[in-house]
Amino acid sequence: MRRRAAAGIAAVAAAIGAGVALLVGSFTDLGEGTTTTVVRSLDLPSTGTTTTAGPRPSVSGFDPRSLYLARAPGVVTIYANLGLGGESQGSGFVVNDDGVILTNAHVITNVAESPNNVSGAQAVYVEFADRERVTAKVVGWDLFSDVGVIRVSPDAHALAPVPLGESSDVVVGEPVAAIGSPFGKQSSLTVGIVSATGRSIDSLTSGFSVANGIQVDAPINRGNSGGPLFDGDGRVIGINAQIQSTSGTAEGVGFAIPIDIARRSLNQLLRTGRVRYAYIGIRTQDVTPGIAKKFGLGAERGALVARVEAGTPADDAGLRGGSRTEAFNGLNVTLGGDLIVAIAGEKVDGADDVSGLVTELLPGQTVPFTVLRGKRRVTIDVTLGDRPPTG
Repeated sequence: MRRRAAAGIAAVAAAIGAGVALLVGSFTDLGEGTTTTVVRSLDLPSTGTTTTAGPRPSVSGFDPRSLYLARAPGVVTIYANLGLGGESQGSGFVVNDDGVILTNAHVITNVAESPNNVSGAQAVYVEFADRERVTAKVVGWDLFSDVGVIRVSPDAHALAPVPLGESSDVVVGEPVAAIGSPFGKQSSLTVGIVSATGRSIDSLTSGFSVANGIQVDAPINRGNSGGPLFDGDGRVIGINAQIQSTSGTAEGVGFAIPIDIARRSLNQLLRTGRVRYAYIGIRTQDVTPGIAKKFGLGAERGALVARVEAGTPADDAGLRGGSRTEAFNGLNVTLGGDLIVAIAGEKVDGADDVSGLVTELLPGQTVPFTVLRGKRRVTIDVTLGDRPPTG
């Protein structure tokens, strides 16, 4: 997905040394406009390395104090020496008894300073809630989803892994708690609710966006990056990553990387050392009943293919992009291209569904796309490719 223009999105890792950029550009309405359709990495089968809770019970009473007492020992402060990029401070959380810790990629790499030549921190230190500090090793990072993985020796300090939940179960209005080290203030707790789900958010570390981001009103600030967002039952549902702000501090709009995406990144990094993302190579646009009626599209919901990038899997498969643009109620609608209404038999209601439905797939897999080409219903098989390094 394309980068947004204007000012206001801030990473919430605190920069201590010189040269680490924290303001990275902003977005307009996250739910509008055209998008380059990309997909996330495959949810690999569990390797048995992470602590994962079972089905979520209903939250009868949100108890932040008890949640904090139970989970704070598993949350850590991360200090990274980025060499010429300065230093950064963020947060993280222990996910297993082997000392594996999840955080954000922008906490443990120099991506803010050198986006085209990314390297891991020269030295990483982890400080636990009791103020004991130990060294950590960088396992790897996923720039597309801004996920980082480090590891400490399980013999270096007692570990209190936190359970991972399911971000797909998250609903608007449910209570959440963030624990981390804003501005270096270790083991800080903030609480709030889920303000929105399904947001497309900039990864801050690549030219693409992360699907299904979680928007919260729980205050998060610089230094919270990489810390856990807990549901009311104390399960991690996201990694706190960024805020939308005009001042650089919390204004009630924070975003977390969904734990379902982070888990995929974690599993692949532990298994293979890299994360693969499938790629289609199209820009799409939402279709609503009003748009469909105005232009006689044949389906009230779907994703219009506005553009097909040359030489991409979509181009090879024969998907067609738009040929003209018309205005409707203040929107520019690109017409003449295919209207995607289903992928692998699953209904597509809009642009975000395209990336969401292909989430479970890997590069190399062939997927049937059902499209309306004029009034004719056509099935096109698309063999997915590997996502390119930049969007």
